[in-house]
Amino acid sequence: MSSFVLSQVLVGIAICFDILSFQFKERTKIVACLLVSCILIAVHFMLLGHWTAVCLGILAALRFATSLFSTSKKFMLFFVFMTLVLTALTYNGLLSLLAGSGGCFGTMASFCREDKRLRQLMLVGTSLWIIHNALAGSPGAVLMEAIFIASNVVGYFRYYILPARRTLA
Repeated sequence: MSSFVLSQVLVGIAICFDILSFQFKERTKIVACLLVSCILIAVHFMLLGHWTAVCLGILAALRFATSLFSTSKKFMLFFVFMTLVLTALTYNGLLSLLAGSGGCFGTMASFCREDKRLRQLMLVGTSLWIIHNALAGSPGAVLMEAIFIASNVVGYFRYYILPARRTLA
């Protein structure tokens, strides 16, 4: 099996965790699924040779592990700073900027106390990662992020839009 095919298989498994993540209401379950997904995605980008994305994926996994136990803004600032440092150290043009920006939004989302704000910030970060993944040449990762956005929107609709409509009726 080629590195490319293996990378796409890993993205397929990550997709399952991403879909699952936003169908939970509890923040800790959302974050735990995203932690597993990040590890798979980091290995995927390693197989493709996109080192900013690898470093940010590993950092994201550490960030999600930390945010399972704390929503401290000090931790958030540390991980934003580390995202910027890793982006600068591995800088390779537009892909690095997109990955770094997406990583910053993901970091802010990870440390939100409320799942509603987490979902909103993840939507922005995921949009940046879709562009990154398209330019990086990973169709599986583009599909993964598109499904991630769809799952996020479905969860947001279920937990926030639908109940608000029922209240008004």
